[in-house]
Amino acid sequence: MAGGGLLKDYNHAERRLWQDALAILSQIGLKPGDTLIDIGSGDGYFSIPAARIVGETGKIYALDVSAEAISELKEAARVARLTNIQPLVGNAEKAILCEGCADVVLMANILHDFKDPVAALKSARRMLKPGGRLADLDWKKEKDQLHGPPFTRRFDQAKATSLLEQAGFKVMSSTLIGPFHYLLLAEPAS
Repeated sequence: MAGGGLLKDYNHAERRLWQDALAILSQIGLKPGDTLIDIGSGDGYFSIPAARIVGETGKIYALDVSAEAISELKEAARVARLTNIQPLVGNAEKAILCEGCADVVLMANILHDFKDPVAALKSARRMLKPGGRLADLDWKKEKDQLHGPPFTRRFDQAKATSLLEQAGFKVMSSTLIGPFHYLLLAEPAS
């Protein structure tokens, strides 16, 4: 799978070897009672552990364009007895799930997939509470990676930062995460 493969192609046990969801959610500052919007949630790799972190007083909105992935997430939430996840099928470039409700908007492994990444980021910005933050976790732009999208589709940190700035964000931190990813934390610019 060198240089290719969708995240749905990896089972969660394999993926945990190179992408620790709990550690990443901790690093972005998710806490009990928070509301998180997981854009491009897939089958819930981040949504399920996030729902456990935020607890009964928190809420997870999970948005994905794939009805199949959302169906799988609904079943995983049912099996885990998590009632604080609201799975939705939709387009992140157009969807506004709430106005100013989210403590965190997470875009994990997805920014490079949007036809209009700035539009998706602007939608995310509208959903953030004052003082909320956006977490962009994405693939490093390196050739010959074992996992992830082709090199030509990846955004390096400078490109991702530029897109965030165009959407009205200010990047607060940039960190390398594991062997394949970087994490940008941003907040709406004043």
